Amino acid sequence: MTEPVFSQQPVKVFLDRLATRASAPAGGCAAALVIAQSAALCSKAARLSARQLVDGRAVGLRAEAERIRTAATALIDQDAQAVRHLIELARRARDPDELAAALAGAADVPMCLIELAAGVADLAAVLAEGGNPALRGDVITAALLAEAAGRAAAVLVGIDLAAVPDDPRHQRAADLLAATPTPPRP
Repeated sequence: MTEPVFSQQPVKVFLDRLATRASAPAGGCAAALVIAQSAALCSKAARLSARQLVDGRAVGLRAEAERIRTAATALIDQDAQAVRHLIELARRARDPDELAAALAGAADVPMCLIELAAGVADLAAVLAEGGNPALRGDVITAALLAEAAGRAAAVLVGIDLAAVPDDPRHQRAADLLAATPTPPRP
């Protein structure tokens, strides 16, 4: 059976699938989609801020937003694959250490999501400060959505690494969240 590519589905189809009993897509996929949307809002704001952001700064911000959007979009499908793999392994695993190791490996996707969410928040802060003021609401929306998705991904990291309390990714997730800029005020 062919694996569905959720990142290529129409939004309605993705949301309908998210609401089913299927193992994937799930929370990580939803967080990845939110981060991709947040990055797209930053890309829009950067594109429309060329007059306000001089010396080609808008071009650089847009390129970074597009890089994050592409990475987050790819993580939609990577998360779905990781979830399916874990469920298959849980059904047949006899060794709890094997399952714990697989869970620890699954934490890689939400860790990437936290990093990407922090990147969106950084972009949004710059764009809110110096970008096109007509798009301030879009940039604040991007920052708030990215923050929520990053926090959701941190919960997933904590769940995946519950059996490995000394894994440094626990602290890395907390540090990234703490360093993420607070969403700008309207």
